[in-house]
Amino acid sequence: MEPTEEQMAAALAAMEAKRAADRATEARYDAPSGRLVVSLSTGVELAVPVRLVEGMADADPEDLAEIEITPSGLRLHWPRLDADVYVPGLMAGSLGSRAWMARELSAAVTRANGAKGGRPRKQTG
Repeated sequence: MEPTEEQMAAALAAMEAKRAADRATEARYDAPSGRLVVSLSTGVELAVPVRLVEGMADADPEDLAEIEITPSGLRLHWPRLDADVYVPGLMAGSLGSRAWMARELSAAVTRANGAKGGRPRKQTG
């Protein structure tokens, strides 16, 4: 079944509204706090520690400071690092690829277990 003209117009309007709401208008690296600060077209400002973003934990401040915003405002690009961040993903807490985030979560769990003395020993007997 083909969508009606009204359904298509409503879907396009909803897409445009979402795109406008999630668009980055400014991005900068705040070296003293170690945070990426992103201003959105809605007036919201996000501040994220760069150490939590895939590919940026060990980057030099000079490299982090050079940020480009794509014309759509949906992606941030660091030319010196060849790294990109999807703005709607950033808003949703997605700070890297699924594989990278899974590794980071696993490492965090391992560190937390280590701080508690590691895995409990198996009981025999």
